[in-house]
Order: sequence, then C-alpha cells, then structure tokens
Amino acid sequence: MRFGVSILITVWLLVGCKPQNAPPLDQQLYIWQRQWTPAHDAALRNSHADFSTLRVLALQAFPNAGWHRARINAPLLKADGRPLIAVIRLDGQLKSLDQDQVTTQIVQVLADWQAQGLSLSGVEIDHDAGNTRLPAYAEFLKHLRAALPAHMALSITALPAWLGSAQLPALVQTVDSSVLQVHAVSDPRRGLFDPEQALKWAKGWARVTDKPFYLALPAYGVALLADDGGAPLVESEVPIERSGERRELLADPLQLSQLAKALQDDPPTHLAGLIWFRLPLANDRRAWSLTTLRAVARGEALTSRLGLLFSEQNGLYDIRLGNNGNLDSAWPARITVKARGCEGADALAGYALQQGPDLLTFTRLRDGRLPAGGQRAIGWARCAIIDQGGSHVDP
Repeated sequence: MRFGVSILITVWLLVGCKPQNAPPLDQQLYIWQRQWTPAHDAALRNSHADFSTLRVLALQAFPNAGWHRARINAPLLKADGRPLIAVIRLDGQLKSLDQDQVTTQIVQVLADWQAQGLSLSGVEIDHDAGNTRLPAYAEFLKHLRAALPAHMALSITALPAWLGSAQLPALVQTVDSSVLQVHAVSDPRRGLFDPEQALKWAKGWARVTDKPFYLALPAYGVALLADDGGAPLVESEVPIERSGERRELLADPLQLSQLAKALQDDPPTHLAGLIWFRLPLANDRRAWSLTTLRAVARGEALTSRLGLLFSEQNGLYDIRLGNNGNLDSAWPARITVKARGCEGADALAGYALQQGPDLLTFTRLRDGRLPAGGQRAIGWARCAIIDQGGSHVDP
C-alpha cells in the first residue's frame, strides 16, 4: 500500500513539475510609410485581430536634410484604437546628438500627435550608434527620459553589434524595453535575414538585459543596384530613379515561420514579443501580403495554391492566375492550357506565348510574385474549346 502511494506521489510531482506551455508571444507591427495613403485604411482594419500594438514612424533626422515628419492619418489611427508607439529615427550618420535640440523636436511631435486626439503609450528611438558612441547615447536617453511624461514608456531599437560592448548593460538600463533588430544589420548583399544568427543574437541579448525586449523581424524585400562607382544602392519603399539591373532580396516567410515557432516553444528570457517590419499595403510590391504575414504570426502551415481562372464571352477567354493559399508565390515558370480551334491568343506583360495546334504555352520572362489571395491576368485566347481541366501550372 505504501509502495502504491509513493508511486502516485512521484507521478504527481513529475506532472506538477512539467513546464507549462509558454503564453503566446505578443505580435506587433511597424508602420513605416512616410506618406500615408488611402490603402492604410484597409491594412489597419485587416491587421487588427492579429497584432496588438502599432509602432509608427513619426519623425526622422538626417545628417544633411534635417528633420522630416511622417505625414500620418491621425483620425485613422485614433479610430484604430490599438496602443500606439511613436518611432523617432535618428540617422546613424549624424555626427552627434544635440540633447536639447533633439529632445525639443521629439517632445513637440508627441505634443502635436496628442493634440490630434492620439493617445500615446510610448516612444521608441531608432538610432544606429556605433559602439564607441554608446555612452553618449545613454546620456541622451537619460536626458530625454526626464523630459517625457512619467507614464510614457521609452524604448530603443538595438543592434546586435552592441553585444560586444561593455557599455551595453548601462545603455539598456536607461530605457523600459528594447527592440533587437535582427534583419538587414550588415551588408544587404549577404541577405536580409539569417534565422540561426537571429536566434543566437536573441539568446545573447537575453543574457545582457533584465528588462523586456522584442525582436524586429522582416516581412519585406529590397532591391540592390549599383551607383556610378559600383557601390551598392538599396531600393525599398521609395523607388530610386536609376536604370540598371536590380537584384531582388526577400525575407523568406517559411524561415521566419520556423524561427517564430522556435521562439514560441522556447523563448529566451525576457523576450516579450515579435515586431514585424512592416505593415504591408495593397500596393506594396516589396512586402509580404497581409494574408501571409497574418498566417506567419498565427503559426499556420504555409502553402501556395496556384490555379488558372477563365472567364469567357462570345468565345473570348480571359486567362488569369490565382493563388488561393496563404503563402505568396513566385510567378510560375510555365503554364500550359489545352485549347482547340484558336483564332488568336496572346500573353500579357511578364509572359511569352507559344501557340500549338491544341496547346497554349505561357513562359515566364521575368520574376514576379503573386500575393496570397491574389489574381493576375496572364493572357487571352479566342478559341472554340478550352479544356479548363487540362491546364497545368509548373512552379
């Protein structure tokens, strides 16, 4: 009898000591467009259920161009109602930070936002200071902290390169939280993101700070092109008026999904959540679709489901490519359609057409992406018969 009781007690202790599932990591969004457009309305509305907090670009300081404010839609943000953090971008090439001038600019933009009815929960400073300038940066943050309302949280965007600095512990003590940027932190030619390196940095950051921290993760792409001297130029949201070949780089949703799951299953100490850069708009050609971003944030299995859609009127068929999955897809390399009695057919931009007696073959001419849930016209055909079930899409 005693033996049975001891077994029960042992089992109870083992069950009681089993680690419980960690609570879901908080999911937030950066809004980084300098000029707001009507597309922000739908983007905010459709992101509301999956992302708790908005971190919105408010003000930027450049070495030669001075101060620039983002032109936000304050009524839209007010109606959205989520916690709001204003992000101040201080370019890393600034020779120094004039504490009084910078603080005055920040306090003024915050006051202007509040005058427009916006309730701010915090301010984030994004400054790529070199390691030798971290002590001066810490002094600036103390100065700024004293000028902010006591209830307003202060955070910073942080660089993995700071992990090698003995000044880092003192720096993170000046703020309430930090956001470790683990994307595009070095030469973009080496890629936007390395998930293994990002996880190492996150674990390293957890050993430095005893305050909450977040990871800033990429949901976007850039293009690389060369200037007249051959140096790389990075084109992102704003087009660069320059001809020449562009090499497109895009963060891989599958890699980010795997990293997010690893962080959820075994989060580093003090990791509070993930912040995705950036809120995608319907016309944002270098960002994941919001459908894909939401699927990654939810931890859903990712898949593309490509298929052809036909609409016919008086023997004229419009041929469209659709993606019914939750993962954005590259344009397929080859699409074939069984058809007979065709008087004419043609491909639209991005594809070339080869017409045979009973087959239409569309071949990709350039790279492109079809967003999850999206459609794209690829061509037309005037034919007696199109066998819709005989079409085939090659990745």
